[in-house]
Amino acid sequence: MLRTSSSVLKPICEKVEAGERLSLEDGLVLEGPDAPLNEVGELANFVRERKNGNFAYYNINTHLNPTNVCVYRCIFCAFRSDLRDPKGYFMSDEQVLARGAEAVENGCTEMHIVGGLHHQMKYEAYLNVIRLLHETYPELHLKAWTPVEIDWFCRLANQSVREVLEDMREAGLGSLPGGGAEIFHPEVRNQICEHKADARRWFEVHRTAHELGLRSNCTMLYGHIEQPYHRIDHLLRLRELQDETGGFQTFIPLAFHPENTGLANVKKPTSLVDLRTMAVSRLMLDNVPHLKAYWIMLGLGTAQVALSYGADDIDGTVRHELIYHDAGATTPEVLCVEEIRRIITEAGREPVERDTLYRRIERDGAHWQAGAAISAGA
Repeated sequence: MLRTSSSVLKPICEKVEAGERLSLEDGLVLEGPDAPLNEVGELANFVRERKNGNFAYYNINTHLNPTNVCVYRCIFCAFRSDLRDPKGYFMSDEQVLARGAEAVENGCTEMHIVGGLHHQMKYEAYLNVIRLLHETYPELHLKAWTPVEIDWFCRLANQSVREVLEDMREAGLGSLPGGGAEIFHPEVRNQICEHKADARRWFEVHRTAHELGLRSNCTMLYGHIEQPYHRIDHLLRLRELQDETGGFQTFIPLAFHPENTGLANVKKPTSLVDLRTMAVSRLMLDNVPHLKAYWIMLGLGTAQVALSYGADDIDGTVRHELIYHDAGATTPEVLCVEEIRRIITEAGREPVERDTLYRRIERDGAHWQAGAAISAGA
């Protein structure tokens, strides 16, 4: 039986134990100073274990950022580059294929593909990235393109969201990442990324993807200029679409890194803020199966603790991550499987390798295959 020493948490505790949905007001209580962090964490852990048992998932994955040149100038981004900036690039076919070969040689099951919106590249160039990789390395699951990128492709090709997603799926797209969500509320979004795809467009892309049978992830960038209300509002909007489509697999709270951005004066969120955000997200998103502690942004120690604050996934080996390292992340650029499993085991959890679609991976030497979908107790 769940117990709490906090009078403000008692009604929420009763709801959580009964499996009842939490409200906006409940979320604001959980975010508030009168809700002890350790007890909010205990509630989140209760939900986490009810959904996913003692498992903690990871995958062997790599990142590919085909270009860093971008038409937008989001003030929170340290990755983007101007066209004539010396650091600007667009990867050649040979470079893309070399990255695919490296992924396969290192046992990767997933390639995570996102990048800038290069205003001199044609739609076909982006489509070609997917086609090249899928035709050459069909065993790699390609998780690619945020709604911001899909929206840009629609403009380049003069096509609808559905038409672009159908093109990409035919070329080999396997699923969509959750990036570009940032904070949905216009009070915040209009300040940090006013020109790029808005919340309505973000949801249109994911809704359409789900209708086409593509699964996707969802995210929230926190710890900059937003307030607790904006975070809870964001989570409730995600929960509403999940009620409608059931297509979200994982939620990833993304801690803001201010270094080298237009918000360099903002202090990065503390580990306590990270853990509360993780726990509150698990409690509010009752219909999203998994919650990821993205170690690249949180740091290894906080990600490890987060496995007891609602998270059941720690991401993966993450080769070639650039976006958050450009913003000052000091975490390693890649982790070996042994280290990931050690981190999970030290946290008292059972490590399980998964693929992008949360199927258990079985390995026999250099060969692997995906088994059945994972569920708690299985």
